[in-house]
Amino acid sequence: MEEKRIALLIDSDNVSADYIDIILDKINEEGVTTYRRIYGDWTRPEATKWKRVLLENSITPIQQYSNTTGKNSTDSSLIIDAMDILYTGKVDGFCIVSSDSDFTRLASRLREENMMVIGMGEDKTPNALIAAYNKFINLSALKKEAEKEKGKTPERDTRNIISLRTIERRVRGIIIANNNKDKETTLGEIGSKLQNRWADFDISNYHKSSLSDLIGGLKSLKLVKNGSVVTVELKDK
Repeated sequence: MEEKRIALLIDSDNVSADYIDIILDKINEEGVTTYRRIYGDWTRPEATKWKRVLLENSITPIQQYSNTTGKNSTDSSLIIDAMDILYTGKVDGFCIVSSDSDFTRLASRLREENMMVIGMGEDKTPNALIAAYNKFINLSALKKEAEKEKGKTPERDTRNIISLRTIERRVRGIIIANNNKDKETTLGEIGSKLQNRWADFDISNYHKSSLSDLIGGLKSLKLVKNGSVVTVELKDK
């Protein structure tokens, strides 16, 4: 089954760059991001933190000058782009990353067109906006959970490759998301999602000859062969 094609649209004025890893990890569980755009006034000092993460994550910045007091031009640009993307017919759904209630009508409108609409935002996200989505992901709550993890390691090790701990955590997230949908997780899906999440993911960096060797060697995971299909499961504790 083909993965869903999703347009990821981020409102930089209303969500912190601190959430970037969580945003990309969670959207990776939902499908393939065919559009990655972020909207804001990149001339402002407040945008510096976001600018640091754009290139390494292939997110296209859309410039919107804040030239009208009391009017959020970022909102207007994101809404116009979302409708343009909708009418191309090249996506199956949208992910709107914002805590701004101005996107409530947009989310409802996209759903009227049978689009899957995922929302991501902080604790301050209004209930009306949350209700307009098919699914809402609370970034604040996920960040708190991540910070509670004991012995948390950086995403990349000293050689600047994705750490095995990060890969294991990502695969576990994919499996749990699939389990919640009563769906098996194939080894092929894991390989595809890891490559989609990190373009420089390369098995040879870990001195393994195959993806099955790499995933099978992670302590909390196990491989199960069903005929010609290999699935990945969580080990029982």
